[in-house]
Amino acid sequence: MGPLPRTVPNILITGTPGVGKSTLSQTLADRLNFTWREVSKIAEEYSCLDEYDPEYQCPFLNEDKLLDIMEGMMAKGGNIVDYHGCDFFPERWFDGVFVIRTNNTTLYDRLSARGYTGKKLDDNIQCEIFETLLEEAQSSYKEEIVKELQNDTQEQLQANVETIVEWVQRWKEENL
Repeated sequence: MGPLPRTVPNILITGTPGVGKSTLSQTLADRLNFTWREVSKIAEEYSCLDEYDPEYQCPFLNEDKLLDIMEGMMAKGGNIVDYHGCDFFPERWFDGVFVIRTNNTTLYDRLSARGYTGKKLDDNIQCEIFETLLEEAQSSYKEEIVKELQNDTQEQLQANVETIVEWVQRWKEENL
């Protein structure tokens, strides 16, 4: 017999750094009483970071080790996973994948304020321009579970929270 079906969904919030994933994830976790799984924090906490990448000024992620650690966390449902990548997570983990987008001017300002410069700043802006994470999500998950949300303003953030809360309610009705 396989694992018991989830009674609440797991959600992935993905997008380029600076689009507002963490703010959205935290707000949703509070609203839905879900657990916010900030992948970069989990990776740090459980030593899933390998040698340093000098070009991007950050360590490499040990994906296999991270997935082993997160497997048990994901089983029950009620997780909001927040990360700027998505193609290495098992497809079965997620019921909804939300790709957060923002316009380049807003993104540039947010990343500059975080201290991003040079190649790291340019590459993240390019990543957003070329819809890299949207395409990654669309090629990694079933089309019908991937949704794109624009997140430039406080109003859009609130609208995105409502959209996802409504999506969770629909999911529960359809799956229970």
